[in-house]
Amino acid sequence: MEMTYDYKQERRLAFWFLVVAFLAISVGGLIGIFQALEHAGINFYPLAGLMPYYEGLTLHGVLNALTWTTFFICGFLIIATSRALERKMSAMWLSWVAYAIMLAGVGMAGYAMLSGQASVLYTFYVPMRASAIHYIGLTLVVIGTWLHSANFYLTWGAWRKENPGVKTPMAVVGTLTTWIVWDLATIGVAIEMLTMVIPWSLGLIENTNPLLARTLFWYFGHPLVYFWLLPAYVSWYAMVPKQAGGKLFSDPLGRLAFMLFILFSVPVGLHHQYTDPGISSAWKGVHGVLTYAVAFPSFMTAFTLMASLEFAGKQRGGRGWFLWIFKLPWGDPSFAAQVLAMIIFAAGGIGGVINASYSMNLVVHNTTWVPGHFHLTVGTASTLSFMGITYWLLPYITKRRLFSKGMALAQAWTWFIGMVLFGRGMHWAGLLGAPRRVPFSQAVYTQTLIQDTAGRAFGGFQTAMALTAIGGVILGVSGLFFLLNVVMSLTTKKNSATDVDVPLAEAVSGPENAPAILDNWKVWIWAEVALIVFAYIPTLLTIAQVSNWNAPGLIIR
Repeated sequence: MEMTYDYKQERRLAFWFLVVAFLAISVGGLIGIFQALEHAGINFYPLAGLMPYYEGLTLHGVLNALTWTTFFICGFLIIATSRALERKMSAMWLSWVAYAIMLAGVGMAGYAMLSGQASVLYTFYVPMRASAIHYIGLTLVVIGTWLHSANFYLTWGAWRKENPGVKTPMAVVGTLTTWIVWDLATIGVAIEMLTMVIPWSLGLIENTNPLLARTLFWYFGHPLVYFWLLPAYVSWYAMVPKQAGGKLFSDPLGRLAFMLFILFSVPVGLHHQYTDPGISSAWKGVHGVLTYAVAFPSFMTAFTLMASLEFAGKQRGGRGWFLWIFKLPWGDPSFAAQVLAMIIFAAGGIGGVINASYSMNLVVHNTTWVPGHFHLTVGTASTLSFMGITYWLLPYITKRRLFSKGMALAQAWTWFIGMVLFGRGMHWAGLLGAPRRVPFSQAVYTQTLIQDTAGRAFGGFQTAMALTAIGGVILGVSGLFFLLNVVMSLTTKKNSATDVDVPLAEAVSGPENAPAILDNWKVWIWAEVALIVFAYIPTLLTIAQVSNWNAPGLIIR
């Protein structure tokens, strides 16, 4: 164990991962403002001579949902792991190779999107067709993450040899869970890319199979949500309790939550395909039940974190059922941002349970309810948490103090307020029947109320979309605060931050109270593999029999 190791290599690589993440969210966030205003009928795209609507929507999704999150996660987790294990990473050269491959992949995909050759959003749905450059670029990003994750496995393996019988630290439990879920999930999208989409986009095969491609995508697409979320959980479990001035309530409960994510997070994709033909209702039902099951670790997390925050508040002098809340360190922007993200995630989680219900899903399917939901989850539970983490992570990496805590605190609250308004508008419009993936400034039904056969009015989404636009502008202001604080922290001459360290928390009920099975990775991984085989193989075999390779492709502008 190298207690005096300075983590210079880990900090340097994390910095370069964060640079790409910050650049991605700066461009993707700007386009997000244009998207929100467009929904209210204020179309800046032609006014500013910018790209077509779907090109902008693709950039917004790929840069924010895929690039910002993936690069931030890669940087943050390498710091969390090395500090929690108190040792250097075992194969830094592998992670540097991974970074180079991922950077090249983002460059290729970015070129394809900006040149109008990849206006296909971020879902890899066929028969919409993009340039092969786009697909190859994003595939390289995935390959890079596999190499990067290998460094974590090797590091944990080396630590385990040095520390036989010692329980894996909580931050590393969450980190390994993140990479296990990601590596299992990306098998689906890799098969889709390598055997179907890339050969098709290169002209090596004439047609493709939309149902098979869509199923393989959603094998990956919903676990992707947990790849976004689990690093936030790493901070919520392993760091926020210390930032709050207390301890984690229960280490064993945290471990169990992460193990359940390994078990249930992948075989849930068919609940995105309730309306797809060619898939039996029985298997859709199985995936619906498993989707409800994966909600349980989040319920456990809500209990554990609330108990941890109450413990911290009472340690700081709080009393009663609720007064302890006011004793928490709300003046710390890192803490405030992450707790506000937790509050938003509670609403997003309720929406997720609604989406998993077959009958209720049919009401909101392909409406603006759905992007409203994932803006609460990836757009806030993950993104606002990552912003809060940045407020200590950047000073730790660069040894430079944060430029302005006041600006950071304002950023956290404006993001929270903006997302409340934005999410309310998108959900409201969705319940009125507003379709997603539609340029509303060009849609007649935003201006006209139409009656169905029962005399009920639908359409006329102006008020809901105006609320969405207001929230989107506030989010844009918040994003500007965040990026300005980052840039000023890196460029202004201020006192060094040599005293900043990773805030790893202790636990009231520690790892010694956790049963051995919660540190036995093989059991959970093999159980997950068995569940994936059970939940997907029959469906994929049926799809192979009932669907055809007859889609020639469509290019969207």
